Amino acid sequence: MRKAKLSRTERLERYLVGLIQEKGSDQDRSASERVLLAFLKCLGLLFGFVVAVRHSLYACGLLRQVPLGVQVISIGNVTAGGTGKTPVTEIFARTLAAEGRKVAILSRGYRRKEAAWYRRMFTQVIDPPLIVSDGKRVLCDSAVGGDEPYMLASNLPGVAVVVDRDRVKAGRYAIKRFGCDTLILDDGFQYKKLRHSIEVVLVDSTNPFGNGNMLPRGILREKVRTISRADIIFLTKCNGDVSGVIAEIRRHNTKAEIVECNHTPKVLRDVWSREEFPLEWLKGKTLCTLSGIASPKGFENSLRRLGSKVVWCERYADHHRYDPSEILYALNRTADMHADALVTTEKDAVRFPRFETSPVRCLYLRIAIEILKGRENFTQIINRICFRTGQ
Repeated sequence: MRKAKLSRTERLERYLVGLIQEKGSDQDRSASERVLLAFLKCLGLLFGFVVAVRHSLYACGLLRQVPLGVQVISIGNVTAGGTGKTPVTEIFARTLAAEGRKVAILSRGYRRKEAAWYRRMFTQVIDPPLIVSDGKRVLCDSAVGGDEPYMLASNLPGVAVVVDRDRVKAGRYAIKRFGCDTLILDDGFQYKKLRHSIEVVLVDSTNPFGNGNMLPRGILREKVRTISRADIIFLTKCNGDVSGVIAEIRRHNTKAEIVECNHTPKVLRDVWSREEFPLEWLKGKTLCTLSGIASPKGFENSLRRLGSKVVWCERYADHHRYDPSEILYALNRTADMHADALVTTEKDAVRFPRFETSPVRCLYLRIAIEILKGRENFTQIINRICFRTGQ
């Protein structure tokens, strides 16, 4: 079977993720790998020290947080990747816009196309933030705007999406240009330069804090105890008993509201025509999958739970930018295996090049957040943002 062609950086990323992502993933390793893990441990201690110093500088006022005079809702986590921030960002933006708030999402635009760092460092021109959506139209593609900003812009009419590394600048721009009174800071838990009104933190119930080590030895961006800053915690991927995870969270934060939720498939759509298919279509179907996300197993297993037979899975690194030949190979392989469709994720679909014809149906699975427990806690936070006191 042909393996996905990965760049050297992607191969290194996949290898390191396999070492650090979960408890026990570093067991039974070779002597050279143990040396590597020891080196990563030292880097993790250094990274943790730098993070702690930065927090101290903000706490004592040597680094200043900038208030913008509007509601700023930060949505983030203490770990690197895989918690499902984009659907949670979407449910907040959609709900607040429906409540009459003028909402803009501020994003860094991770792995989008932009000038090289050395060009940015020495240029004297300060570019305005990139507008992915003005609330009426999507104004750029995923390569320019970034995968998640483009997805959010496509799914949220009436909500502006603004991208810039400096999200203070992006926030000021959104307020001035669009008259926004509510800013949602995507992946903002570590972005302390902009003062937050509400801290929303996501925790993956299936792998809450990895092996407990800081990056790059583990997946923690901050010590677990910093979850004490959270006002509301979304416990994601809740498919079973989560009492142990909640107990761990309560060791560090006794005040935050907790919402238990799951990322639930909603509908299938054709990647290019956007024709919709109900989930029942999957029952009894034979499928191939193509994905470039942090946790592909969850996506693949969701198709199996919906009654399909997955016979071949092609996996690339997270945020992989697809070449047309890679898509064509997957489509032809699906046809050769006499499968009913090639299925990908919504996040991947925005990176697919356009094909006028396809040898087989190509669909993506649209996912949305389903709140299982704690709906009243979510409502309470929305009321707080909207300055309402009642339920």
